[in-house]
Amino acid sequence: MPSEHPSPASKPTVIIVGAGIAGLTLGILLEKAGVPYEIYDRITEVKPFANVTPLFKQIGIYDEFVSLGKPCYSIDQYNENRKLEFSMDFKKATKMGGFPGYIVSRSAFHDLLFRQIPPNKIFLGKRVLSIKQNLQNGVQIQFSDRTVAEGDILVGADGAYSTVRQSLYESLKKEGRLPSSDDGALPFTSVCLVGQTKPMDPERYPELSNPICYYRSVTGDNKPYSYLDSESSKSHDSFRNSEWGPEAANAMCKEVRGFPFPGGKDNDMTIGDLIDNTPLISKVMLEEKVFDTWYSGRTVLIGDACHKAHPASGSGAMNAMQDALALANWISVLDSKESKEMSQIFKEYKAERYPIAKASFAQGRTLSRVTEKGPKARITRYATKKMPTWLWDILIKRMLESRPQVSFLPLIEDKGTVPPKYQPSLHKTLAIRKAREAVEARLATVTTFV
Repeated sequence: MPSEHPSPASKPTVIIVGAGIAGLTLGILLEKAGVPYEIYDRITEVKPFANVTPLFKQIGIYDEFVSLGKPCYSIDQYNENRKLEFSMDFKKATKMGGFPGYIVSRSAFHDLLFRQIPPNKIFLGKRVLSIKQNLQNGVQIQFSDRTVAEGDILVGADGAYSTVRQSLYESLKKEGRLPSSDDGALPFTSVCLVGQTKPMDPERYPELSNPICYYRSVTGDNKPYSYLDSESSKSHDSFRNSEWGPEAANAMCKEVRGFPFPGGKDNDMTIGDLIDNTPLISKVMLEEKVFDTWYSGRTVLIGDACHKAHPASGSGAMNAMQDALALANWISVLDSKESKEMSQIFKEYKAERYPIAKASFAQGRTLSRVTEKGPKARITRYATKKMPTWLWDILIKRMLESRPQVSFLPLIEDKGTVPPKYQPSLHKTLAIRKAREAVEARLATVTTFV
């Protein structure tokens, strides 16, 4: 573990591959912790595209974050006849968690994070060609433009189809150290349509003018949802490129045009109204997997690179940021460039985050099944509709218990009625910092006396 009296020169240099939410969050935190780092991403430019509020306050972006979004008061689910089935009250959640919930567009949020990184520490248009890892001398990355990046720690924050993970797993497989559970393509059980509409008319969609945001969904047995078997993957013969081109997206749009849309002014509005106002729509798969191998040697994975849950869980971005936070806590107290000590902090990081990732994965699977056809799905929807208040409170409590903070910035007072869950990386690294401060105080006393 990290020693009590580190040398400033012994801080490792961190190379982050991936400028998504996970990679940017880690970069912001390492900047605050005074740890040297660089971020690399294959994108050539940035395009529009649970609760971590205490963290936003710690790093000083909370006020701007709030200005970019709308407070969310409820998550409502309707049946196909536009009748409200059940609602989750976020007013109650605000009191329990101590902070209001906000919905912010992903593009605005990503831009906010991106602007916190100094320009000289982020490099775009960098496609990884090869990765070399040496336990004694560090890591080296070769990019397609013939440039090279070198450091002591390599963080793979490059998404579900991570190049860093692929390189790491290939090396482990050659050595016979890759678990069979981590070998193979990413599985998925469902597909969806993704797009961003042009500006919508507030007269037809009055909720756009509402200062309060309501998250709405529609379920029912008569919609043409299709679900795949658990063994499906991108490499499966049934899902070659022909399944994912523009023609496939257009065909799926035709299937779902008649789905009801509960947020419009007229009762007969359908998803077709949104489709017609969306210039580009893609058909995408919803990968689902929690990998067992999160690190080896000097390389560690965060976010979708090591765990990918169904979007129904609503925890993808939150888990990515909490991964970055836990890892940053440990890197901030790391006072050695030795791979042995890196492995120790990586082990602590995984021990904290792996159970949460597994729980999010299970939650996503369960919630995604609510929209299935058949008797089991109907029973699930009925049980959800009839769920007593006390049980809803337990579920909301579990959602709000995780309110992590970093140990190297002033802590934020927590005012929630639900106490925050024990955060190992915070409390353990705080203890390390206090021990170091005690040593420094003793040394200062001896020096003064002499």
